[in-house]
Amino acid sequence: MTTSLTQYDWPAIGAHLDAHGWAMLPGALASDECAALSGLYDEPSNFRSRVIMQRHGFGRGEYQYFAYPLPATIAELRSALYLPLAPIANRWNQAMGIDARFPDQHDALLARCHSAGQTRPTPLLLRYGVDDFNAVHHRPVAGTRGTYRVNLRHGVGRIRRGQRFTTGIIFHDAT
Repeated sequence: MTTSLTQYDWPAIGAHLDAHGWAMLPGALASDECAALSGLYDEPSNFRSRVIMQRHGFGRGEYQYFAYPLPATIAELRSALYLPLAPIANRWNQAMGIDARFPDQHDALLARCHSAGQTRPTPLLLRYGVDDFNAVHHRPVAGTRGTYRVNLRHGVGRIRRGQRFTTGIIFHDAT
């Protein structure tokens, strides 16, 4: 990973996430790191499964779940991003009346997953072409009658030309 994530203003990022459902971390990865990750897409040994999003109503495009061992960049981002994002996720769950809480450390979350039989990694690499997009997840929004859930497009709007790769740094492991 090119840069330390401690350089970012996490309270401001949390406020932006609250207001918009997304936030940018400029410079978190260098262009050569991005190119290296996108270059992994056509190497099946890096992945455990492939999903065509349109078949499941997730949008348009496709993604592949990484297999263990994760690429170093993905493993580092996964642990480093968890620390500042877990408190935000806990705050969102509380606002939406969801009882589940995330532990302070990523290792503790993975231990919880593994003890429940969830041992497959969930970080993924998405590939989008023209007119592809992703449309899943929820976030809390304050309304006149309290907090409610809204859908948000998840990181990638409709692609107008060319191709785009996006990595999903998902923190839990799955069954």
